Amino acid sequence: MGMKDYLESDSSDSDASATGVSGGGRKALLKRKDKKRKDKEPALAPKEDKTIVKNKQRVMILSSRGITQRYRHLMSDIFTMLPHSKKDSKLDSKSKLHIINELAADNQCNNTLFFEVRKHKDLFLWMSRTPNGPSVKFLVQSVHTMDELRMTGNCLKGSRPILSFDKNFDNPTTPHMNLLKEMFSQVFGTPRTSRKIKPFIDHVLSFSVVGDMIWFRNYQIIEKQIEGEKQPETSLVEIGPRFSLSIVRIFSGSFMGSTLYENPDYVSPNAERSELRRESQAKYKRRLAQKDGKEEPVFEEDEFKDVFV
Repeated sequence: MGMKDYLESDSSDSDASATGVSGGGRKALLKRKDKKRKDKEPALAPKEDKTIVKNKQRVMILSSRGITQRYRHLMSDIFTMLPHSKKDSKLDSKSKLHIINELAADNQCNNTLFFEVRKHKDLFLWMSRTPNGPSVKFLVQSVHTMDELRMTGNCLKGSRPILSFDKNFDNPTTPHMNLLKEMFSQVFGTPRTSRKIKPFIDHVLSFSVVGDMIWFRNYQIIEKQIEGEKQPETSLVEIGPRFSLSIVRIFSGSFMGSTLYENPDYVSPNAERSELRRESQAKYKRRLAQKDGKEEPVFEEDEFKDVFV
């Protein structure tokens, strides 16, 4: 042991002897003091879990080649309603839809709305959760844009909406409607962390189920203060656009994968047009038969006509 260590030990022993407390008794005295000090201190509250779950949703909107003017205006209206969306250029191919997953990854988007137009007449809307799915294919009908309607309602650009869903979306016997509700919430529900939003909630996006179709409406929230009443009167005024969606098929992947649900009542627009042509031809044949004075033969309905449809 060095001279320095010897002097320190000697001084500590002299201090302990001066106070009249031995080495073991001094340690016990210090422990009692520490215990009294801890008893006097207030108990610290348990730390709260400050983990915040951020809703990071971004939607990529694009269309195929050959989109018409009305459908292009509808796509612009939806892009205006969604401040967390991003536009992309038109997609050339209609068969290789898996390319959209790569475009969404480049744009850092986890949701996609793809407007597919066929024969310059029929509009199909793909709603996908990229890159792993699921995805839904809709047939869009009864399209009316904001410019066509010219409704009196108005809302602030970039404001957050309230999503209103029909009770049919919560029916436990229809799990595909529960899935659609979740997908609509992720696509049309504007996250509060988006950079382009305004801190206001002044409109409602309504999703209603009538028959086999989903009807979309956009309403403005108006509050009027009435004299003699404390609470203001709330009313809704439609803004637009409006359209209806008919489910075609739900896939497990993004623009691919196995079929989770297929609408049994879906009839393609081509089948509807061919049926209308057959009806018009039948009317023409009956009119010619009446002119010639001949009776048109009546054939019995074939009960197996829908077997190979």
